[in-house]
Amino acid sequence: MKKDNNKEIFPIVDEQGNVVGSATRGECHDGSKLLHPVVHLHLFDSEGRIYLQQRPLWKDIQPGKWDTAVGGHVDFGETIEEALVREVREEVGLTDFEPQFLQRYVFESEREKEFVHVFRTTYDGEIVPSDELDGGRFWSIEEIRAAIGGGVLTPNFEQEFMRIFG
Repeated sequence: MKKDNNKEIFPIVDEQGNVVGSATRGECHDGSKLLHPVVHLHLFDSEGRIYLQQRPLWKDIQPGKWDTAVGGHVDFGETIEEALVREVREEVGLTDFEPQFLQRYVFESEREKEFVHVFRTTYDGEIVPSDELDGGRFWSIEEIRAAIGGGVLTPNFEQEFMRIFG
């Protein structure tokens, strides 16, 4: 069974995003609350629907739930922009998109603490989810609102959706 690489090295940042150290994925996700940067891309089509990915059952955080189209960790030594381009290419196969920065915030769960950099784009071409995902599809805003609180979406996505799109 596939698993996340717990030896992967992530930057540790302060709440302004300055790199202050490094730690492994395992250390960042073991309840230590080491603040590490991630990127999220909300992928809209021209009809206003939002593409969500389904997280595979082997993931160490929120397996099987629906989540932001693209979400990934920034690797040590990588810029936010480089991480965004890499994650978008890896997760949904897009190489030509125009990201629009929305906001940054700190997300904290019982296991981890992330410094989230949120972007959006509109795209109507083909989306090819990688084998890192269990697929994906476009959801209407109404479908998302109906699913909130039902255990179908990740808590992180629900909070971010409400924070940004209300």
